[in-house]
Amino acid sequence: MQPDYRFTLANERTLLAYERTAIGLVAAGIAVLHLFEGWGQTSFGLLLLVAGGIAAIGGYLRFRRVEAAINAGEPLPANPAVHLLAAAVILCLVAAAISVLL
Repeated sequence: MQPDYRFTLANERTLLAYERTAIGLVAAGIAVLHLFEGWGQTSFGLLLLVAGGIAAIGGYLRFRRVEAAINAGEPLPANPAVHLLAAAVILCLVAAAISVLL
């Protein structure tokens, strides 16, 4: 029996949300690296790039795991990418605050 296509489409929309977030974080990181100088701004730009990578890779891995669970009729797996991405964004906020204050 085929799974309900709405679940697959919802999973794809979630992947696209992760990818949009990744594109925004990477664009912000590149802008910070090109427009500002100093170690604080460089570290902030690099943190944004890393956070974008976490969003892109984590979203794709989540998509694959959820798609496999949907097709197998199993419960959805836990998603560590959300926690990792939240921690990366918090680090970016701290780095931004430090770079502004220094």
